[in-house]
Amino acid sequence: VDALQSSVNTVNDLYGKSVGTIDGSTSTTFLNARDLRYAGYVDLESLLNDFEAGNLDAIIFDAPILTFYAANSNGKAQMIGPIFLRENYGIAMPSGSGLAEPLNQSLLRLRENGTYDRIYRKWFGNSDNR
Repeated sequence: VDALQSSVNTVNDLYGKSVGTIDGSTSTTFLNARDLRYAGYVDLESLLNDFEAGNLDAIIFDAPILTFYAANSNGKAQMIGPIFLRENYGIAMPSGSGLAEPLNQSLLRLRENGTYDRIYRKWFGNSDNR
């Protein structure tokens, strides 16, 4: 969970701001737990359109998605502040799948040989491993 907007550097900066996120996401749980008001959107496209139209001060959502958007927004958005809530992504497989170990080994190799960092820089613009 991260934010897009220059006047938001901490969670406390969100109070009194116009904040948007995707309905039903873990970001809504995060915002509700802090009693932060927000506008919920059904999809990313409508959320980003409202942000670009100036109807939102900040977007709170998954850091990789927002980082990609900011890196490709031609200056319309920037990532700011620390990640509010670190979450991990996973790949689901059936129990006992013979693909789990080869996949884990491949992912480990990507991290060790620098490929992960190169891919990250290509899509997100830097390698700070947000």
